[in-house]
Parts: sequence; structure tokens; C-alpha cells
Amino acid sequence: MTEADSQQEPVASHEPEGRDIRRIPDIISLVKDSYAELSPAERRVADVVLDDVKYAVDASNAAIAERAGVSEPTVTRFCRAIGCEGVRDFKLKLAQSLVVGALYLAKPPAISNDNGMPFWNAVFGEARRALQEAERQLDPGELQKAAELIAKARQVTVFGLGGSSSALAQETQYRLFRYGITVSAQCDPYLMRMTASTLKPGDLVIAISATGRTREVIEAVELAKHYRANAIAVTAPDTDLARACDVRLTVAVPEYPDTLKPTASRFAFLAAIDLVAVACAYKLDGSARETVRRIKYNAQIHRTGKEMEPLGD
Repeated sequence: MTEADSQQEPVASHEPEGRDIRRIPDIISLVKDSYAELSPAERRVADVVLDDVKYAVDASNAAIAERAGVSEPTVTRFCRAIGCEGVRDFKLKLAQSLVVGALYLAKPPAISNDNGMPFWNAVFGEARRALQEAERQLDPGELQKAAELIAKARQVTVFGLGGSSSALAQETQYRLFRYGITVSAQCDPYLMRMTASTLKPGDLVIAISATGRTREVIEAVELAKHYRANAIAVTAPDTDLARACDVRLTVAVPEYPDTLKPTASRFAFLAAIDLVAVACAYKLDGSARETVRRIKYNAQIHRTGKEMEPLGD
């Protein structure tokens, strides 16, 4: 725990007893939101802070005042204007803001390529690299085990929370139901626990998490395992979620240092989902082909189209 953490009083919480939940004020946002209401001299202090947060944390009051071209009392007035008790309180809260890292406070990269889009190569390049890492790291033996569990499962439920994993959970449902598999996706933590409580031997959970540390997903998997359901993890290697599951489809994809770019790991996890879905379809073989044929037939007569168009839309 940092010194700043020790200074922060806990707030009332409805979280289960034993969890240390603390509200850390986002002082950077307070500075930005209050900027228009500050005096011209106080804005110069704000400019110094926002330009280099780490410097503002480490520098003395006099040094900040000198860099901003204001008096030391002006720095104190600035701190109070944004709701802090003084310079020390401001610096404690500012230090807490660095918990997410200076990466999120960095200026955007300079435009260097011909099309004027500095993110172009990052997005396409990271997608290609994620797929390469998936091909290199995924264990074919684990994929076959996962396919066998899915093919013989009485029902499959997919767990995923957050913007990326919840979308991948839905995608897994869409990949599997077309092969005649009874499958549903749950992206709400309470429904995940409720669903896990209904599972029986022969049922299967597929749990998706980019970090493998999402507590709600891990607890839902542990609950499902308590009722003797099987579990497959699609996650990062050597994580709590991976250890909680019977089969582990794991890929590590370091993220490119551009905080505005979507996470690339979802491409790797999507490849894992596609691989295990197709492997399962091959195990089901005739029944999977018949289900896909029915879907294609009814989609084709509903609207005109070509045979090799996507099965859905």
C-alpha cells in the first residue's frame, strides 16, 4: 500500500465484508473539469501539472510556482480551488492518479505515415501479431480436449464480463449454436452466479477473460465446478482463471502502447474460439452439417443471396 493509500479513508460500501474497497479521487479529471473556472494564474499551474504529472508529484511547491511563473501562494490557491485541502493533499491525490501509469497521460504520437493516420499500422499490425501469437501459443491438444467437452456437453454456458470479453462470450454463443449445441452467454455477474448454481455433471462452462483476474468470472467458474460441471478457460496463461478450469486455451499478447487503440488480444481469443468451434463441429460431423444446412436453407429462402455468403449476415 502506498503512503497515499494509507491517507485515504474508506467509504461506505455494499461490497462483501473483507474486501478493502477505497474510493480514489480522480484528481486529473478534477483539474481538467475545473480549468475554465480557474483564474489565469491558477490555469498556468494547471498547465504545469497536466503537462507533466510525475514532475508535479515530485517537485517542490517553489519549483512548480517557478515553472508556472506564479507565486507559491498561487499554487496553494490552485490546490484549494480544485477541492484539495492544500498542496500536500493535492500531491497525495495526484500521486494516486499515476496508478494507471503515465502511458494514459502521454501526448498522442506524431503523424509519421503517408495517409496521415498514426494508428493505421498499429491497428493492422497488432491484429496480425495477435493472430501469429495465437497460432504459436495455442496448444492443439488442449483445443481437442475443449472440442470434446463441448461436443458431449448437455448444455454450454459462456461467461464473460467487460467490453471485450462480453462481446466474445456472445460471439462464442453464435459460433456454437449453429452446430446444434445448446448454448447461452451470460455477461451479468449475478446471472453468472445464478446460472452456475443450476449446472449439473455433464454441463460445461466456457469462461473468457483477457486478464484472467476478473473475480466475478473466477467465482462463477468455481461455483460451477462445485456442482461438478466442466470448465474451459479462454484467457492469459498462468492466471487464476486458467488454474480454475479443466482445459486452458491461453494466449499472452502484450498490448501496443497506444491507449486509444482497441485491445489486440481479442483477435487472439477470437481465433481460439473459432478454432475450438470448428474442432467441435468436426467431432459432431453429420449432425453439425445438417444443422448448418437447415440454417442456410431458411436464410436463403428468406432473402436472395449467394451460396458462399456468410451463414448469417
